[in-house]
Amino acid sequence: MDLASTSVFLDFDGTMTIVDSGVQLLERLSDDDGWVAVDELYGAGAIGSRECLSREWELLPHDEATLRAAVRDVEVDPDAEHLVDGLRAAGAEVTVVSDGFGFYAEEVANRLGVPVLTNAVDWATGTLEFPNLDRCCPCSSCGTCKQAPIKDARRRGRTTVFVGDGISDRKAALLTDVLFAKGLLAEWCELSDVDHVPFDTLADVYDALCR
Repeated sequence: MDLASTSVFLDFDGTMTIVDSGVQLLERLSDDDGWVAVDELYGAGAIGSRECLSREWELLPHDEATLRAAVRDVEVDPDAEHLVDGLRAAGAEVTVVSDGFGFYAEEVANRLGVPVLTNAVDWATGTLEFPNLDRCCPCSSCGTCKQAPIKDARRRGRTTVFVGDGISDRKAALLTDVLFAKGLLAEWCELSDVDHVPFDTLADVYDALCR
């Protein structure tokens, strides 16, 4: 693969992080375990991620300092920076795409010096916003549309690689040229006969793409 003509898209929660940062916040800070039922509705396809996130956001305190302090306990994959550096050194475009609460993905992406497409919190109002939704998409139910940047890269003639682990990555998985999958995404790929490269950590992705 010619990485100089490749765009690599990295999911955040469960891919760049060891655990899902949103789940960590809900488990630690929500006084209402109703988020579990909301998560189950999302997993079953009864609601989209935008509705799921909006409902779960309302179960959390909207204090920025409290949320940031709690989420920073979520460990980032130790090879995340190594992977990003290796890809960029080879000329690849690297973008983080996250359909979570957004602020931790943004913090980590900024630290790594890569662009991020994710949801956003207006801390002044405590509102969760969706600047990267795509109302023209047939589903139009995601918070962050992960297909849109893949479509843009392909229009520019670039090979696309997607690295993910969860339910929100399925639509991107169907569109990308090369897919690295683990966790629930890998299980779904097996059941749906979607071609993918299994991985456990980002070190595996580095070995496959950068060595």
